[in-house]
Amino acid sequence: MRFPVLALALVLAANAPPASAQGASRSAPLTLAEAMRLAETAHPIVRSREAQLAAAEGSRREASALLFNNPELSTDRTRRRAGAPDGRVNEWSVGLSQPFETGGQQSRRREAATAGLDALRAEIEEARRQARADAATRYFAVLAAQSRVRLEQRSLELFDGSAQAIAKRRAAGEDTRLDANVAVVEAERSRNALALAGEKLIEARSELATAVQLPPSALPEVAGDVATTVGDALPYSLDQLLASVQAMPKQRALLARQDAARAKLGVERASRYPDVTVGLHVGREGPNDTRERVTTLSVSLPLPLFKRNDAAIGQALTEVTQAEIDRTSVQRDSEARVRQLWSRLTSQRERVQRLQRVMLPASTDNQQLSAKSRQAGQIGLLDQLIVNRQTLDAERDLNDVLADVQTTRIELEHAAGWPLEGTSR
Repeated sequence: MRFPVLALALVLAANAPPASAQGASRSAPLTLAEAMRLAETAHPIVRSREAQLAAAEGSRREASALLFNNPELSTDRTRRRAGAPDGRVNEWSVGLSQPFETGGQQSRRREAATAGLDALRAEIEEARRQARADAATRYFAVLAAQSRVRLEQRSLELFDGSAQAIAKRRAAGEDTRLDANVAVVEAERSRNALALAGEKLIEARSELATAVQLPPSALPEVAGDVATTVGDALPYSLDQLLASVQAMPKQRALLARQDAARAKLGVERASRYPDVTVGLHVGREGPNDTRERVTTLSVSLPLPLFKRNDAAIGQALTEVTQAEIDRTSVQRDSEARVRQLWSRLTSQRERVQRLQRVMLPASTDNQQLSAKSRQAGQIGLLDQLIVNRQTLDAERDLNDVLADVQTTRIELEHAAGWPLEGTSR
């Protein structure tokens, strides 16, 4: 029976991280708070959103200027031949012109830039919350996978030990060949389940490493229990979560985008009014003996006869309507999502309570009773294997539903804009 021991050693070796990473992770296992902190500071989406801040702040600074258009400085120098053959006259002029907006576009432009910057900041906060939620989900997935590996390892030890004991009893003529074959099959099934659990653990740890932006060769180890806070009372009610939806970063970002779209619409509508350009020109003209200083004040006004800015106004109207649709749709979908996740979480917590209160104690008690009955010859091997399998299945069901509770809780708090640590405000 050296093969089961060798297979178990290979599975455990596959689950172990490299030597360097293993030493670091053993000294400092990754906690939930650390995983979320790493995710929100290093996630590519968060960094990409933060990189857009420079453009948004530049737009706001540009919109905060006194005037939108820059003044224009013009100068010219003219050499003119006077009446005498050798007479030459040098003339020059300097002018300054400034366009002025007459429709109040500048104030609307400032509103649009400020709203766009507020929307971007809210989107950065939402991206950070999404990164924290992803890291928390991956974290509890690793905890559940680690618990499943321990469970399957205990299952292998139980059935492999039974197979070895029955093999000895069969050699002594006490058990049948059928009993020995059944025990071997159960042991092989447990070995296969352990290998599968080890593969899923490696996959879960790789996904966590990706979420927290660790090097590809690093597979983090986590500390904690998948049942953490599952049995505690929820620090919020459904009404509190629905009220929190209105203040979540995604809603604030959409509201700011809607305000920015309305301000841009105001800019485009005000652009129908023509800009007035005022110019002042100073120069010297005429021969040297009769040179004159000329000062000219000019006012130019384009006539809006053909171009009325209809295309830009229509595009701005479309953006306003789309922003209103997006905000209304997200608000409705968020409330529906919160109600759905609340019902799911309530059901899952009730399942946990039933498993812990009824099924798990009864199956554990049955396992102990079946072992005594088997020793006393009151039941056969198949009956004992069924009882052992039921006990392990109950523990698997509990581990799975605990993982589902944690995932649903994270999704619910994220959908409602509630702090992901699960604490009250």
